[in-house]
Amino acid sequence: MRHRKVGKKLGRLAGPRKALTDSLATSLILYEKIVTTESKAKAIRPIVEKLITRGKEKSVHNKQQLGKVLEDKKAVQKVLDVLGPKYKDRKGGYTRIIKIARRQGDGAPMAQIEFV
Repeated sequence: MRHRKVGKKLGRLAGPRKALTDSLATSLILYEKIVTTESKAKAIRPIVEKLITRGKEKSVHNKQQLGKVLEDKKAVQKVLDVLGPKYKDRKGGYTRIIKIARRQGDGAPMAQIEFV
């Protein structure tokens, strides 16, 4: 039973699911706006929010923790140098999800996730 379990499975096993979420989080940080399915956008939102919160304080420990999730060193530097200081005074809610038209091929609900 799934009582009190957090997170979406996204139709994948644990390893591929972690790779997907890490890749989407890295892309969102590098490009600041991505288009994906609604469920994937909702799944990566808390991950990205925690990364930005970590990036507010520049330390070696936080850099290592960001490196565990983000696949690209440029993304880690961007969180520490650009995004962390940008949201220094904000308590949370760094991203927004905007629903857009359904995907042409299979009709999947699409969404754009971006930084506020």
